[in-house]
Amino acid sequence: MNKQRRDAILAAEPDHPRWDGEPMMGGWYTEAEVEAIVKAVRDSMDWTVGFGFFCQEIVDFEEAFAAYCGTKYALSITSAGAGLDMAMMTLDLQPGDEVIAPAINFWAGHYAIIGAGAKLVLCEVDPLTLNADPADVERRITPRTRAILVTHMNGLSADMDALQEVANRHPHPRYGPPKVIGDAARACGGEYKGAKIGKHGWMTIFSFHTMKAMTTLGEGGMITTDDPALYERLRAIRMWGDARDDLWGGNYKMTKIQAAVGLVQLARLEEMNGLRYQRARQRSALLQDVPQLTLPYEPPGYKHTYYLYTCLVPPEWAGEKRDRLIGLLQDEYHVGAQVLNRPTYQSRAFVRQHTLGQQLPLSEELGARLFCPSLHPLMSEEDNEYVAAAMDAAVERVAAEG
Repeated sequence: MNKQRRDAILAAEPDHPRWDGEPMMGGWYTEAEVEAIVKAVRDSMDWTVGFGFFCQEIVDFEEAFAAYCGTKYALSITSAGAGLDMAMMTLDLQPGDEVIAPAINFWAGHYAIIGAGAKLVLCEVDPLTLNADPADVERRITPRTRAILVTHMNGLSADMDALQEVANRHPHPRYGPPKVIGDAARACGGEYKGAKIGKHGWMTIFSFHTMKAMTTLGEGGMITTDDPALYERLRAIRMWGDARDDLWGGNYKMTKIQAAVGLVQLARLEEMNGLRYQRARQRSALLQDVPQLTLPYEPPGYKHTYYLYTCLVPPEWAGEKRDRLIGLLQDEYHVGAQVLNRPTYQSRAFVRQHTLGQQLPLSEELGARLFCPSLHPLMSEEDNEYVAAAMDAAVERVAAEG
């Protein structure tokens, strides 16, 4: 960015107190969502109807989401966290079983693995994509590996084909190839090799939390799969199990109103993601000449959702200088930025207690270098220019401090 232009942009700071690093509302609502909510309430006011737990709104939402992802099945649930727990339940894990997952991660998947009684085996990530490195997964796979739980990190798909090939080369002696499971909480609407995220893998778990690309009134989620037996098992787990098979289950059902608003949000997802994508690409064009920043990477054949705009500072800036940069952005320019995410064993004592002896030097370095400045689809081009100008100026200041 031209320095004169940058300084002019900063001098005309937008009238905005501060943009959060991870905005509290990932997309936005319109009157169409409000009307869908009101209609669902009005339709439920008859005491012979109520809010019903298997209603047309839920059926329609699941069918629409499966069609969107190109899968045979989609199962609505209370949250992605519940979906991760359900995924582990379907594995029928035994003592000594292992599940591999990348160390740089939100901790929900790691909690689900540990909570199900498996050994969490952490793997390194590819420094360009921040997704699980298939070569490192292969180094860590053993005859006890039951699954590979990979996160589509910050909006970019993991290399699902490569991970499936690794799994196929190392079958479990009893259960066959480890199951490849996708955590797409931050990647709804992304693409991988011509298909929507959710099509590849044994199953994929999505989040409709308030911060995510689409939301069903603040919470909610979906699981997609092409496996009919898995789908039936998940349906049983979602609602108290199956008495015929003596199968345990819980209560993980979405509500009618959530499904009604989810149908509207899904119909608008391409619009919301499209604006987010435009802003991310605009920002990358503005920052491409800042040598100290490694900008988000989109491999050929992928479509990033840019749920988070993830940057890396140079290795020599890891830790203290990265934190100084974040502080300048937040305090001087009112641009929020967060570290999403460092290795979970560094940030969560529960994970650390269950992974003693596991250290991942590359993930630790990357976790000390990455940061995510605020990005939202409703930012105007002028807002986005200001954020880019602030990043450019803050980097320059940190570099000048030596």
